[in-house]
Amino acid sequence: MRLTLSALSVLMLAACASQGPTAQLPNTATPTEASQQKVADTIRRTAAAKETINVDKTPVTALAGSADLWSRIRAGFQIPDLQSDLVDMQVNWYAQRPDYVERMTGRSQKYLYHIVEELEQRHMPTELALLPFIESAYNPQALSVAKAAGMWQFVPGTGRDYNLKQNMWQDERRDVLASTSAALDYFSRLHDMFGDWHLALAAYNWGEGNVQRAIARNEAAGLPTDYESLRMPNETRNYGPKLQAVKNIVANPQMYGLTLPDIPNHPYFVTVTTARDIDVTMAAKLANMSVEEFRSLNPSFSRPVILGATNPQILLPFDNAATFQKNLGAYSGALSSWTTYTVTERARPAAIAEKIGVDADTLMSVNRIPAGMRLKPGSTIVVPRTDDDDEDISADVAENAMLAVERDVPDTRKMLIRVRRKQSIATLADRYDVSVAQIRSWNRTHREMFMPGQVVVLHVPYGRAVRAEPGPARVETVSASSKSAGGVSRIGTHVPTSKSKGKAASGKVSKVSASSASHSSKAAPAKAVKSAAPAHASTKSKKK
Repeated sequence: MRLTLSALSVLMLAACASQGPTAQLPNTATPTEASQQKVADTIRRTAAAKETINVDKTPVTALAGSADLWSRIRAGFQIPDLQSDLVDMQVNWYAQRPDYVERMTGRSQKYLYHIVEELEQRHMPTELALLPFIESAYNPQALSVAKAAGMWQFVPGTGRDYNLKQNMWQDERRDVLASTSAALDYFSRLHDMFGDWHLALAAYNWGEGNVQRAIARNEAAGLPTDYESLRMPNETRNYGPKLQAVKNIVANPQMYGLTLPDIPNHPYFVTVTTARDIDVTMAAKLANMSVEEFRSLNPSFSRPVILGATNPQILLPFDNAATFQKNLGAYSGALSSWTTYTVTERARPAAIAEKIGVDADTLMSVNRIPAGMRLKPGSTIVVPRTDDDDEDISADVAENAMLAVERDVPDTRKMLIRVRRKQSIATLADRYDVSVAQIRSWNRTHREMFMPGQVVVLHVPYGRAVRAEPGPARVETVSASSKSAGGVSRIGTHVPTSKSKGKAASGKVSKVSASSASHSSKAAPAKAVKSAAPAHASTKSKKK
């Protein structure tokens, strides 16, 4: 199995390179202060370059630089300060919550060095390293109500725009390396677009199109177009002041009665990649880490197995990298206990679990299948490997697998009923053993009553006996062939005409034009049915 570590272990040898090609690093040697600094600088340069070095014999050693990371961040501030009542309000909010600040800054220790490195390479303001405090409180698992995910809070569409993979195996919006690179790419583009960091921040929160339109409105009105002069939502109006508040606290925490944790000026993690599948629990065990700690550095993996076919980047703390290497070399058992199964027909998870001989609760939990759902044909699910299965998941499955579910509702047939007399929806619902909400949904109406002659759409399960409408009527039977084709049953009742003067013409069935029936309870009503209620426009979540 191919395993490599990036920015990593053989760098200890760099400190002794000047002694000649045959020089050895004694196990008992104590590095001088100068050699420690040299190795630390080499680690920093190599980590920043994202080189990958094969690890075979030399243990990984973490050595601190000459200054703490907060000092380095302060030295890189470039964005002009905001001074306003909003800034003061935000600073006071944080100052009154020291426990929250402590948790938030403590959580950032794993990721902050990497982000500062990336910013310095791009010559960007180090204030941007503080933005995840605002976006997610530095929680890479954060998920907003608008489906924005990760430390940098990318919504799905923007994530795809910046090449962040989102599939059943991985969501790179939560990936520490990938999401940071994407966020800084986005900020670079926004700064190029607006030429101002405050406007770039507003666009990151509100969307560049909205900021452009706000600028255009002010230009048309002869007003200034700077950040503080634009009309914008309160969330965006407070966005810049929140960042300024955190910047003020980092610049002088003692002024606000706060304490920042010591963060060494060297990388917290190294990168491991594997060509074989490995369980998340197994990787954590080999690295001598808890699963929770492992996932805090690798939150993008969505399933219990990490696929070797995706060439994954697994992050491990410096102190655990050598342990992982050593334990992996000594381990002879199976690294992964999971494989995949492709669903061939619409089925309940319990039925599939019984078919392939696995626990239904485990299958639903591992694949995150909500209760009351069925799997659609073509879905790929993760299932336990059998004892004789040692084959890894293929690259094709890794790239194209998908999980599609739908509500577990009975297969139904569509029925069209012409109402004989005025009656309530509740009466119809009781007669045909469906709910009032279903009838309203099928007929797109919010009314309480149906009028004489009105055509009503119903969906009833196959095999259920259906009562006819009161009055002379008959039910057209549905043959097996029409059933599979989605045939429509019609229950007809005579509607009096002027000629019959209200006397029923027994045995006649009203003819109703209808679309083909659907096997889903969400099928659209027939075109002949017109609802007096207006259609509701669909809503779309706002994208950053």
